[in-house]
Amino acid sequence: MKIAITGATGFVGSRLTAQLIKEGHHVVVLTRSPETAQTLFPAAAFPNLEIVAYTPQAPGDWQNCLSGCDGVVNLAGAPIAEQRWTPARKQDILESRSLGTQMLVAAIAQANPRPKVLVNASAIGYYGTSETAAFTEADAPGTDFLAQVCQQWEAAARAVEQSGVRLVIPRIGIVLGNGGAIAKMIPPFRMFAGGPIGTGRQWFSWIHREDLVQFIIEALQNPQVQGVYNATAPQPQRMGEFCKVLGQAMGRPSWLPVPNFVLETLLGDGAIVVLEGQQVLPKALESLGFTYQYPEAAGAIAEVLSHY
Repeated sequence: MKIAITGATGFVGSRLTAQLIKEGHHVVVLTRSPETAQTLFPAAAFPNLEIVAYTPQAPGDWQNCLSGCDGVVNLAGAPIAEQRWTPARKQDILESRSLGTQMLVAAIAQANPRPKVLVNASAIGYYGTSETAAFTEADAPGTDFLAQVCQQWEAAARAVEQSGVRLVIPRIGIVLGNGGAIAKMIPPFRMFAGGPIGTGRQWFSWIHREDLVQFIIEALQNPQVQGVYNATAPQPQRMGEFCKVLGQAMGRPSWLPVPNFVLETLLGDGAIVVLEGQQVLPKALESLGFTYQYPEAAGAIAEVLSHY
């Protein structure tokens, strides 16, 4: 296959790109920073890779590279929880997804021949937050800011179906792997200062990066995969339980919770990403018969810790 990927230099995109190349596919990396991509994907190690500079929210020559691609994976979007949510930051979070996806869909419509499939990321923030509800793909969206972002993101992607292109929308949970969210949790545990974030009762719906990458590849290859899929492991946990498993795997206690006000001071409204959560169940993935490498937190954590 020939696959174009946005967000290819990110935590998920870089692993997806490497796996596709390993399996013998051709990858077109659409990036705002060709220099970063060249460093991450040196030509000697990635022979079937093409790097194309693009501006996500503006038309340009980059649109021509989609012609002849078999599929497109859209993982681009401004980071959610790394800065305070100022009005300008919230606008960037929204527009980097909704407007960027609109521009990508327009390019797909103009391609000749067109890609057969678009795998367009979304997030479990679609459902809003709750300590009591369990959400499946059939549930209605929430009403908070992240839910609104996900709705507009998905709506922009759905326009691709008007061009006869198959659409797959994985609503992605917290991704575990060598890096990402768990990398920020490991150092406090090493110093015997680890513990749950906030109350510890909030739900933590996660997926190992390897499982997410394998699902995306299956979505690209299998014409029966279509529509929305909760890209989460089948056993979500509450934050306190997850941190207890992490502490046990590291031989450390999980006793020192991170108070809400600390994260709220650092991230403002962005703290909602870790202080509140949702129990999300992957019913569509289970119906598909998807086989997880890491269905349980203990196994996923052990694999991650093997890199440290």
